Amino acid sequence: MHDSNASHDECDLPFIPVAKVGEIPVGEGRTYEAGGRLVALFFDGTKYMAIDDLCPHMGASLGSGPMRDGVVVCPWHAWRFQLCDGAWCDGTPRDTPRLRVDVFEVRVVDDRVEVRVTPPRPLVTPR
Repeated sequence: MHDSNASHDECDLPFIPVAKVGEIPVGEGRTYEAGGRLVALFFDGTKYMAIDDLCPHMGASLGSGPMRDGVVVCPWHAWRFQLCDGAWCDGTPRDTPRLRVDVFEVRVVDDRVEVRVTPPRPLVTPR
């Protein structure tokens, strides 16, 4: 999984081991620290997906929220984010393209799940 807005410099960032294969139950997420950021890592039964752990609304941990059909629900106020691109599912068409959480590239090497963590983007919230 790779953010389509990635610059060539991001390809130079290292992958960071964050979990072991099998550590995250199917349909759940966990939060890990990697590269100075909190990363929410999810497993849907076939692949791992990683996003910024902090909900842009009030900072709740998205890694502790329920995940279904590629969407995670914030446990505090039920804001929903797509795991494939980080887009907010509940905004108006005007808000949705602007409000999203960062998505991180994930790979599995042997029994390790690794994430390529990018620097944080400026936060944009709806008015």
